[in-house]
Amino acid sequence: MTHSSHPGASRAPIDHVNAHAYRIPTDAPEADGTFAWDATTLIVVEVHAAGRSGLGYTYSDACTVDLIRDTLAPCLLRQDALDLPARWQTLWRQVRNIGRSGLAASAIAALDCATWDLKAKLFDVPLVGLLGSVREHVPLYGSGGFTTYSDAQMREQLSGWIERDGCRWVKIKIGSEPEKDVGRVEVARTAIGGDAGLFVDANGAFSPQRATWFAQRFADYDVQWFEEPVSSDDREGLRFVREHAPAAIAIAAGEYGYTADDFRHLLATGAVDVLQADVSRCGGITGFMQAAALCDAFHVPLSAHCAPALHLHVACAVPRLLHQEWFHDHVRIESMLFDGAPRARNGAIAPDLSRPGCGLEFRHADAAPYLVK
Repeated sequence: MTHSSHPGASRAPIDHVNAHAYRIPTDAPEADGTFAWDATTLIVVEVHAAGRSGLGYTYSDACTVDLIRDTLAPCLLRQDALDLPARWQTLWRQVRNIGRSGLAASAIAALDCATWDLKAKLFDVPLVGLLGSVREHVPLYGSGGFTTYSDAQMREQLSGWIERDGCRWVKIKIGSEPEKDVGRVEVARTAIGGDAGLFVDANGAFSPQRATWFAQRFADYDVQWFEEPVSSDDREGLRFVREHAPAAIAIAAGEYGYTADDFRHLLATGAVDVLQADVSRCGGITGFMQAAALCDAFHVPLSAHCAPALHLHVACAVPRLLHQEWFHDHVRIESMLFDGAPRARNGAIAPDLSRPGCGLEFRHADAAPYLVK
C-alpha cells in the first residue's frame, strides 16, 4: 500500500500483533481512598500491517497480555487494518462470553488505539488529522497529591504544576484517613493560592451522606470538583451527592466506564456534572469517541482520565472536552519510555503534527528492565 492511495483502493491485512507487560515501580509509595500501590503495570501492543506498526497501550494487570495474545490477536490477523469499525466490533464479539468490562475492555482499548495509530501511519498523517480537529491544544490539570504524601511533598508537587507547568487546576486524593481530609484540603489551597482550581478525588471511599458533609466543608476552600465521592457503581448515590453538594462543586465520575452503556447510565441517571472517560479502559479511541458523543447528546462536559499521551489526539478531536488529567504516575512513565510524549506548556499539551499517527515510539531498550511478560 502507498500512502497516497485512496482507502477504498487497497487493503492492509494485519500480519502480526505483539503484546508485552512492564511493571514500573513508583517513585514513592502511593495511595488513594480505597487502594495503595508501589508499581504500575503497563501493557504495550503493536499491530503490524503493510510494513508499518501501530502502537497502543493500557494500564492493567500483566495477565492482559495472555488475553491479547491468545484470544484477541487471532481474530485480527489477516483482517484489513483500514476497516476500524469492523475490527472493533469483532474484538467485542470475541469477549461476549468472557465479560466486557475490566481486563477485556482494557485489552480492546490497547488494540483499538494501536489500529488507529497504524491507520494514520499508513496514510502518513497525524492521528488528529484522521479524526478531525476541534482544538489545537488540550488543557491540563495536575493530578497526584496521594494520601501517602506528607504535607511538604504535597505542597512541592502542587506548586510545581502551577509554577512550572502552568496548570490552571490541581487534584489531590482523599479518603484514606477522613479525619485528616479537611486539613489536607487546607494545605493544598494554601500551596496553590487563591486563583488556581482545586479538585479532590475520593475514589469511592464515602457514603452519600458522608460525602455530602465533606462537600459542604470543602466549599470553604473553594474546591471546584469532587471526583467519585461514592463508588461510580452507585449512580443513585452520586446523584444524591450532586443534588445536595454546594452548587459550585462539580461531581465527576466515569473513569471505570468500560462501555457506552456504562456512560449512558451515568448520564441518564443525572449522576454527574462532568463525565470522565479513559481511552485506555473504555475500548480505545473508538470507545472514547462514543463517550464524547453521549456527552454531546446529554449536554454534559467530558474530562479525559489519565494516560495523557494516549489521549492527546482524540482529546483534540471531540466536543465538550474540559481538560486532560496530567496524572503523576502516567506522565512519569510516558516520559521514561515513549519518544514523542507530550510536555506541558502553559498548562496544556498539543500534538506534534510532524509525526504520523499518535506521535509516539516505544523505547524497547529502556523498557526492557521492567519486562514481566
